[in-house]
Amino acid sequence: MADHTERDIVIGADAADIMAVIADFEHYPEWVTAAREVQVLRTDDAGRALEVRFELDAGVLQDTYVLAYEWDPDGTSVSWRLVSSDLQKDQRGRYILTQQVPGSTKVTYQLMVDLQVPIIGQLKRRAEKAITDAALHDLKKRVEG
Repeated sequence: MADHTERDIVIGADAADIMAVIADFEHYPEWVTAAREVQVLRTDDAGRALEVRFELDAGVLQDTYVLAYEWDPDGTSVSWRLVSSDLQKDQRGRYILTQQVPGSTKVTYQLMVDLQVPIIGQLKRRAEKAITDAALHDLKKRVEG
């Protein structure tokens, strides 16, 4: 993924348990602060989401967008790309889960977002960093809590 922000965190749980939380889109509004509504539009034969619609309300930033997901067969990563959006021109992201020892997993979050309105590179990176940090901390709290 070219020109992206990458952050990681260690979560006190096994990779499979963390991936189960990541894949449970219907419950995102319970723990993802900015997610007002999340709806799975299409699934694969295994029941994993292939397209998901998000309504985001982050105060000054509000957006409705659809992401397409690709799930790694071994359950260690999931990636996504933007299908449609009110504000975004492009979004690509990926969670990579690396089991360290039983009950401990390093979670890496890669994110690249381009908005319809041009934004200075430094501000874009700062926004991506804030998004990835918040997402990882919210995920850790949800999984460990």
